Amino acid sequence: MSSDSTTTTAGEAAENSTRTSVARTVTDVLQPRNALLAGMLGIGIAAAGDWTGLLWGFLGALCAGLIPARYIEWERGRGTWGDRHVVDRTKRAPIFFVILGSIGAGSMVMVLGNAPVGILVAMLALWVMTIGLLAVNTVWKISVDSAVASAVVALLAVVHSPWWLAAYALTVAVCWSRVALGYHTVAQTVAGAALGAATTVAYAFG
Repeated sequence: MSSDSTTTTAGEAAENSTRTSVARTVTDVLQPRNALLAGMLGIGIAAAGDWTGLLWGFLGALCAGLIPARYIEWERGRGTWGDRHVVDRTKRAPIFFVILGSIGAGSMVMVLGNAPVGILVAMLALWVMTIGLLAVNTVWKISVDSAVASAVVALLAVVHSPWWLAAYALTVAVCWSRVALGYHTVAQTVAGAALGAATTVAYAFG
């Protein structure tokens, strides 16, 4: 092998390593639990019209993102899955059922506590989105990370300002990272993002 070829190979390896490192950082920082924590707090404030909405927003984030994430970590500890990504589609169903149950329980608390309508609509939208993810996942591996990243931006744009649509750059980054890490195809991330964006339809009836 010539020195030029060796140099090229080494350069490609370094480039791939950097790309993977960046993708890993993006997918970890913008993972569903983090996106939902930030997004639901913002939706809670908008729904309540003041800072008291933070409490409702945190409850939403807890039920939609933090509890499911903790469940995944618990299963990892038991050796059920290798990491939070659960790359085997056939093993994902329990996660969706936990999310549905958690969001449902949180929504009941919100109803009993007279939570603002806006946060309840957001919870309903996420619940329906999860049903969609579960249904698609039975036959095809759709991207959950992309769906959540898209839903958060779309919901914030509806309850706050259309300017939030600029944050779709972060959703695109999530989609890219999932493909770069080999967890999903482009089609799977686009489908996830489209399903996430569709959550805003709930506000047409809310």
